[in-house]
Amino acid sequence: MKQIARNVTMGEWGFLENCSYLIHDRDTKYCESFRDIIESGDVKTLPLPARSPNLNAFAERWVKSIKDDCLSKLILFGETSLRRTLREYLAHYHAERNHQGKDNVLLFPVATKVPNCVEGSVSCKERLGGLLKYYHREAA
Repeated sequence: MKQIARNVTMGEWGFLENCSYLIHDRDTKYCESFRDIIESGDVKTLPLPARSPNLNAFAERWVKSIKDDCLSKLILFGETSLRRTLREYLAHYHAERNHQGKDNVLLFPVATKVPNCVEGSVSCKERLGGLLKYYHREAA
């Protein structure tokens, strides 16, 4: 772990070069000598509060959603296809997908005129070649 600490704080190409803080859990591998090496590179170490198992529950749920709904069903060729896939899923997740924890509404709906009646045809919008689908009623 000491070598890892040296690598991430190394000048010019270290992962923590322009960072101010390193947030870590309370695992014993982050010993005092590890923290000393990190702090010698002008990075303050911040251990997470004790007994906080659900601290990252929202982030873990989002990662599970994107893995289950999208990434596990695709074969990606390089960083460009991964970035495109993440961009498409993010747009779908925020603007087109109903969220059950939020009373089954869209988080950031696109501003469209929605008729009060049930007239108008229902259309389907697809992303990622039909992997992600969104159904909506066209305005009259």
